[in-house]
Amino acid sequence: MRLKTLLALLFIGYCFIATAQEGNTIRELVFEGNKKTKTSFLEKLIKVKVGHKIDSTKLDADVLKLRRLDGIVHATYEIENTLAGAKVTYEVNENFTIIPNLNLWTVNDQEVAYRIGLTDFNFLGRNISIGGFYQNNGFNSYGLSFRAPYLFTNKIGLELNHLNWSSREPLFFENGSAQYKYTNKSFEALGLYELNFNNNFKVGLNYFSETYNYLEGQTNPRVPRSLKIDKWLVKLNYEFNNVVYDYYHLSGIKNQVFLQFVTSTNEFQEDFVIAWNDFFYYKRIGKKGNWANRFRFGVASNEDSPFAPFSVDNNLNIRGVGNIIDRGTASLVLNTEYRQTLIEKGWFILQGNAFVDAGSWRNPGGDFSDFWDVDNVRVYPGVGLRFIHKRIYNAIFRIDYGYGITEGASRGIVFGIGQYF
Repeated sequence: MRLKTLLALLFIGYCFIATAQEGNTIRELVFEGNKKTKTSFLEKLIKVKVGHKIDSTKLDADVLKLRRLDGIVHATYEIENTLAGAKVTYEVNENFTIIPNLNLWTVNDQEVAYRIGLTDFNFLGRNISIGGFYQNNGFNSYGLSFRAPYLFTNKIGLELNHLNWSSREPLFFENGSAQYKYTNKSFEALGLYELNFNNNFKVGLNYFSETYNYLEGQTNPRVPRSLKIDKWLVKLNYEFNNVVYDYYHLSGIKNQVFLQFVTSTNEFQEDFVIAWNDFFYYKRIGKKGNWANRFRFGVASNEDSPFAPFSVDNNLNIRGVGNIIDRGTASLVLNTEYRQTLIEKGWFILQGNAFVDAGSWRNPGGDFSDFWDVDNVRVYPGVGLRFIHKRIYNAIFRIDYGYGITEGASRGIVFGIGQYF
């Protein structure tokens, strides 16, 4: 009889605890593991509050949001139920977020170019990104950036950017090309708005001055040897993000829409509109595999001009193709790759990948049938390696080798920081 009574009491107690897990009132919220990130900042971001009932849906959403912060690499939660109420503990693992940047590459097949910089992605412990860089590729360039997505509220922020950029840029004509020194000096201010967990908006203005100075190559009577254009750019970005972050592994989908209107103070170049959409799909394959995909479609005003806004380039869309091999007024690109963890020892991860990058573009003044023109289509399979530090934000050094299999293709090695997409 006593045994039956004991079993009945245990069953009742189990049912009480299971019910309390979802319905008990939160009496205390605790954050552990956040040495740099301010607790007050984290409390402002989460949905769960003291006095609320336990809601596992909100707790799961909070953990996913914390994992997306630049300063946090991983987060979990625990619930401790008592008769007085529930204690919720968020356990976070922080990234090291003061990141130096050093890149080396060659230009003109002989000159060594470099970029050095420093960025704090969790400035003041409030997920503020502030940084800058200096670059020398035969010309001097620098950039400064400030981004605070939760500066004013838990939904409204600000982004400021200044760029003084110089580079050697090709302009393409019907029968050849020319090399110009291109300079861009810009000032940008953007308002950031987080509608909800999955949907974010960015809107703002960019004032920039572009200068082109002829260096060498073919000339064209339609294109001056020296040109300066002052422009205003109105920008609207929208992002839907439903990606789940588990350290360096990703799963889910993300979609980004970019809309820009550019107006010029110079009669040489007319006002134009440019828009593109990036769709991302990530899938976990077992414990060590990750399949990643990016599909981009972009279109701009179709002027017959050598200053077309979309460029085909190693570092932007097709690995191994070369540095700015052509330009167009529309772009169609698919990148797909399989990432496999080869070694994982503590903080260090070695990841291998096999990829295929394929793309095409519409010629300036052309039509969409240009996408299927054999001279425009590029297909580049390849392989690469990723050297990853698990505890440092975006500490992924990548090296890829792409080999073109379409007509007139090249091959090449591409270095970079962070995953390609």
